[in-house]
Amino acid sequence: MSAVKNYLSLVKFSHTIFALPFAFIGFVLGVRAQWMAQLPVEHFFLKFFLVLVCMVSARSTAMAFNRYLDRHFDKLNPRTAIREIPAGIIKAEKALVFIFINMAVFVLSSFFINSICFYLSPVALFVILFYSYTKRFTYLCHLVLGIGLSLAPIGAYLAVTGSFAILPLLFSFAVVFWVSGFDIIYALQDIDFDKSQSLYSIPSYWGLHKALSIARVLHVFSASFVIAAYFIGGFHFVYLMGLLVFVGMLLYQNSIVKPNDLTKVNIAFMTANGIASIVFSFFVIASMVIELMSANNNFIHFN
Repeated sequence: MSAVKNYLSLVKFSHTIFALPFAFIGFVLGVRAQWMAQLPVEHFFLKFFLVLVCMVSARSTAMAFNRYLDRHFDKLNPRTAIREIPAGIIKAEKALVFIFINMAVFVLSSFFINSICFYLSPVALFVILFYSYTKRFTYLCHLVLGIGLSLAPIGAYLAVTGSFAILPLLFSFAVVFWVSGFDIIYALQDIDFDKSQSLYSIPSYWGLHKALSIARVLHVFSASFVIAAYFIGGFHFVYLMGLLVFVGMLLYQNSIVKPNDLTKVNIAFMTANGIASIVFSFFVIASMVIELMSANNNFIHFN
């Protein structure tokens, strides 16, 4: 059990709460789209399970690879020296095996979902693995991380429908700017270390004040996309309750982190964004479930 705990800690499994709820939104959006087109959702429970496996394995791949690639930097940084690989809790070679196993699970799961998900699985892996290199050459690394997590809603939607649509893309764009913004806030902790190691980030490049301003602008964009999704998607008014919480958490985290006081970065990063993701997705999904139930149409084939 201790080994399992170590690997869960390696990939920060608790951080799954950021992207996974948006994958659930994308999945239910796909179900809703099929219903509107009067098409059934074949193998509903199996697809849901496979989407869940894809999400967990993809995120585990990305996080473990990031830890593997940054192990030498992590060893030098007092904040990260206690992480599993630099601390010697998990050997680098074993972490690499763990990465390949999760990559295989991700590709295999996508194969059983549908052909488009399978064909796009290498693209998804490239994006989430490429992020780990970006801090070495561009301060736009935060946006690349956001793009990686933004694959969750559109990927889950593709799993159900096998096609692209504007609505899941709006949620994906919301994730891009939301994640990029809070990753900038999180990176404030390492501004001096990044400068000393010639690592790129918006805080190390632009400084504390400008970095916080950029994070706020990105969060304004994120809020704009979830607002646009409400009007374009024609959701039940229950959606608005989740929207208020999401925007409220964006405002909250940007208000408690200040250039002269970074003591609340972790509260902003984990607590505020965890609440934003979980509560928002709950009300968005609830709004769609209410709509589908009120339609009283047996559109799902439970087989």
